[in-house]
Amino acid sequence: QVQLVESGGGLVQAGDSLRVSCAASGRALSSYAMGWFRQAPGKQREFVAAITRNGGRTSYADSVAGRFIISKDNDKNTVYLQMNSLKVEDTAVYYCAASNQRYGLPREYDYWGQGTQVTVSS
Repeated sequence: QVQLVESGGGLVQAGDSLRVSCAASGRALSSYAMGWFRQAPGKQREFVAAITRNGGRTSYADSVAGRFIISKDNDKNTVYLQMNSLKVEDTAVYYCAASNQRYGLPREYDYWGQGTQVTVSS
């Protein structure tokens, strides 16, 4: 079983960049496909980005495509979400998640972190 801990959240201004990280322990991150989700106050959790086990394929929500980049460093057992050109509407708690799915982009996730708050001010 893998444990996930997010970090790197904070308060930034619109237009700024921020990178959040998700460190894995307990098992090698190379065993998992990974995803990032977010949940804003009063809203349901939504998909942000995903990456395959080997990092060869990625997927993004339309709302962040072209601004966010997901990456995976299996040697450091860490997955990242680089967020550029941040908007006020990107304000949310950001969660990383791990999937046991072996091939392709994950459809379901088996493990979740506790989340990190990202606040974008105007």
